[in-house]
Amino acid sequence: MTKKLGLLTLGLTAALVAGCAVPAAPAAPAAPAEQATAAPAGVTELTIWWAEWDPANYLQELANDYEKERGIKVNVVQEPWGTYYNKVTAEWAAKGTGYDMVVGDSQWLGQAATQGHYLDLTDFMKEKGLDKTVTPATLLYYGTYDGKYWAFPTEGDALGWAYRKDLFEDPAEKEAFKAKYGYDLDVPKDLLQLRDIAEFFTRPEKNLYGVAIYTQKDYDAITMGAQNFIFNFGADWKNDKFEVEGVLNTENAAKALELYRELYTKFMPPGLSNAFFQEMNDAFISGQAAMITNYFAFFPALVNSQTNPNYYDKVGFFSTPPGPGGVQFASLGGQGLSVNAYISPERQQAAKDFIEWFASKPVQEKWAALGGYTCNIEVLNSDTFKKATPYNPAFAETMNFVKDFWNIPEFGDLLVVSQRELSKYIVEGQGTAKEALDNIAREHTEILKKAGYLK
Repeated sequence: MTKKLGLLTLGLTAALVAGCAVPAAPAAPAAPAEQATAAPAGVTELTIWWAEWDPANYLQELANDYEKERGIKVNVVQEPWGTYYNKVTAEWAAKGTGYDMVVGDSQWLGQAATQGHYLDLTDFMKEKGLDKTVTPATLLYYGTYDGKYWAFPTEGDALGWAYRKDLFEDPAEKEAFKAKYGYDLDVPKDLLQLRDIAEFFTRPEKNLYGVAIYTQKDYDAITMGAQNFIFNFGADWKNDKFEVEGVLNTENAAKALELYRELYTKFMPPGLSNAFFQEMNDAFISGQAAMITNYFAFFPALVNSQTNPNYYDKVGFFSTPPGPGGVQFASLGGQGLSVNAYISPERQQAAKDFIEWFASKPVQEKWAALGGYTCNIEVLNSDTFKKATPYNPAFAETMNFVKDFWNIPEFGDLLVVSQRELSKYIVEGQGTAKEALDNIAREHTEILKKAGYLK
């Protein structure tokens, strides 16, 4: 969602501004010299729009390889995050041809598909087998709307967790933890264990707290953080019929929110009532938090000696743990690559040729080596990828169970409601978890009825 992207972009930018660099990755292998194919008639160049951040630079590097191999120049045009969505939607409104491909947020899919801005890629991706190259979860949430494919999963991301290995692996801490809770101190196997560990390490007298989680109300942070718990306690925003009542406002969902609020009120560093990606990393780097959640895109700063001098070599990472019933999802970030529906058939074919090339394993290996977050199954499962950074193993695992918020055109209206009601209960302490969920369910139902999804 924009959430993820815009935000993680900002985070990465902040990290880079602060002097952090992505940890050393294996040298980028040269893209393979594939057999050149004839370019569609008259097409000598293509334009991709993306937001302004490092992954767009990585994509341009790959595009330069494509020009050498295929003779078609590909320009990756970057737009500042603050104006990116407006620029794209202005082009949609004009049915413009300023770009051939666009790397768009997952929540754009509904609007772009239903309003005819994206080319339907279903037959193309199936014919070329591209739908089999990425994890099913990323294909579903980065590329699929209403059963059809509108984007190729390009930049993956999701919420993960970082923890202090020096605390978790300390013999005295391990002995004390087992004596208190009756099981070994380790990466939490579920969200209830995460709660125990957060409680154990909360020592205000030492300025140490167990956990830091998203609470920011402004855009989507608290929704992204809390929905991890809602999903993993077995609830959801809706069912297949767009029904919300009885699907979201369940007893299990209430337990999930009660746990999220307990983590915030009892085990989180003080002053983080409006916290997002930067505050998470700050809490960790300052030594205040034993565990934090954040998008994987922000983890490079934690393993960099310049930005995290005290703990850069003491950081471990794990995927979002399952709930008490074993259900496991993680809020996704990231984006997919789509084709402009208003360009000529020849340019559409040229764009699809580029996507097919980009999706190939050798190119995806180079994409990952450069710093892109690949969704390719084989690359994610490779030892080369998993050993490239300390957080890559958890990232590879998480790409198999990412899950999204709403991606229909009414996404923004639905998000406003969830942000307001979750913040009122979790941060402000107003009402009960069940009342917050009931309020969200009622207002979401009204929005969906007005939009025609429900009668």
